[in-house]
Amino acid sequence: MNANVGTIDSSLRVIAGLILIGLSLAGVIGLWGWLGVVPLLTGVFRFCPAYSLLGINTCKRG
Repeated sequence: MNANVGTIDSSLRVIAGLILIGLSLAGVIGLWGWLGVVPLLTGVFRFCPAYSLLGINTCKRG
């Protein structure tokens, strides 16, 4: 499992995931806010299965 999520992409995913989960816990949005776990985990692990299927890689090439 090679990393295919770059630094900026990863940061944005973690932030979006935390916001969705926080809003769900605060009762602002419904249970669907727990879908924020998906971008949170893909940001933390820097691997996105959908990117693999589509051949996308936002990591810097070195």
